[in-house]
Amino acid sequence: MKSLSTSALPTRFSRLFACAFATLVTLSGCGGGGGNPNIGASTPVASDPGTGTATPTPPAVTPDPIPSDYMSYQNLCAAPRTGVDAEGYAFPDRQGTLQDEMKFLRGWTDATYLWYKEIPATVRMADYTNTLDYFDALKTPALTASGKPKDRFHFTYTTAEWDALTNASQDTGYGVTWSVNSTTAPRTWIAAIVEPGSPAAAAGIRRGDLLTAVDGIDFINTTDKAQVALLNDGLSPETAGERHTLTLRRGDNTMDVALTSAVVTTTPVKNVKVIDTPTGKVGYLSFEDHNAVSEQQLVNAFTTLKNQGAADLVLDMRYNGGGLLYVASELAYMIAGPATAGKTFERAVYNDKTAPDAPIPFRSTAYGFSAPRNLALPYLGLKRVTVLTTPDTCSASEAVINGLRGVDVQVDLIGGQTCGKPYGFTPMDNCGTTYFTIQFQGANAKGFGDFADGFAPTCAVSDDMAHALGDPAEGMLAAALSYRATNACPASSTARARGVPMHLARSQLKEIAIYPSRTR
Repeated sequence: MKSLSTSALPTRFSRLFACAFATLVTLSGCGGGGGNPNIGASTPVASDPGTGTATPTPPAVTPDPIPSDYMSYQNLCAAPRTGVDAEGYAFPDRQGTLQDEMKFLRGWTDATYLWYKEIPATVRMADYTNTLDYFDALKTPALTASGKPKDRFHFTYTTAEWDALTNASQDTGYGVTWSVNSTTAPRTWIAAIVEPGSPAAAAGIRRGDLLTAVDGIDFINTTDKAQVALLNDGLSPETAGERHTLTLRRGDNTMDVALTSAVVTTTPVKNVKVIDTPTGKVGYLSFEDHNAVSEQQLVNAFTTLKNQGAADLVLDMRYNGGGLLYVASELAYMIAGPATAGKTFERAVYNDKTAPDAPIPFRSTAYGFSAPRNLALPYLGLKRVTVLTTPDTCSASEAVINGLRGVDVQVDLIGGQTCGKPYGFTPMDNCGTTYFTIQFQGANAKGFGDFADGFAPTCAVSDDMAHALGDPAEGMLAAALSYRATNACPASSTARARGVPMHLARSQLKEIAIYPSRTR
């Protein structure tokens, strides 16, 4: 896993994103060069201003001119790529300079960034030696009312990795995603998702296993920088074929697991089943990524649920950070059905320089990411749905919740507060890097899109690592089934809330939402 980003509409295929960034995990690629969760990173601490020392007045800064013809600098690269991209098209790169790349970024940001008026005039090209650090500064420094950065979602990835993750649902590693409390000691990292057929699955790693060591190094307590670097190497292999040993604790037992990294194809839709209850058949599925592959898998899942007579649904999106907004729209239609015909799923609100798009409807046919284009979608036709959520439920997943509520479908949330990502991106590839800068805020059919602090759960329930996803005894699913039957939160649900907040350790590309170009 590494890091990426993009903005003005590319000529072949444009995608709009709503990013969901697990802020607890420090990622090396944010303005740097990698999206793997790295442990041991520190956050700079501001010095104490209360020293009584007079602060000198900074000299006046002459801001950089903003190129009005910024598109003329696109694909002018200090180090042009050669060959073809993942779709077989020749790279458009031409010989240019670092300054050309920065001019493109500055002009593109001014034209499309939602808060372009708030970029500090002190951000000047001459002060930067690479585009990643320069791009990282091209954002508002403002804070929200709660003191969080207004723009927490500014990031980059390599274009090659972006193509692999979004189009092929592939990533290099072991096929295990960790739920983490901290990247610094003491660390509690627990296996949350184990991909079927992955090296982790083949080695017997299960949901709930606690990571205690990597290649013999104490993972929980180590603070030594050299050892931390080795831990990162073992946890986040750069290429397939790397061999490392993880030590895991399961209950009272400790085991060493030898793993070889591989290119892992993830399965975004899992655990599709119908649960018989005293009040009817309840469909269940866990959904972890709105990517291209998920389109066909969702079609298959809802066809199965419909054929098996599901009259209700528990949609488990506790680990779904986002993905394609068109897939989110299709999913919302498959839940609610033809009652959504002609209604708005989401409308994008841009800056004052950008012409509005037509709103995204509830799509009743497949866009064609992986299902046949224009395939009529199956649907359950529900007026009520239960969604399992955590702070890792972000972006396009929140758009499903907001979109359904916008057409008066009752959406009950069981679990935790969602992450709060009402914003979106049009990613821009330039010279091998894909840039993500906030360009719109999404709103539903009622005009609501102000959920920067996330959606509150109907019933607060912790993530139950002691049970497999889809097990009716698993805490969140059990609470959802109980609430569905009684309209009351189980008395024990809040008591099970975890004392230390946990978030998934994953790349930003697992936490976005995408909207294709209308030119297709």
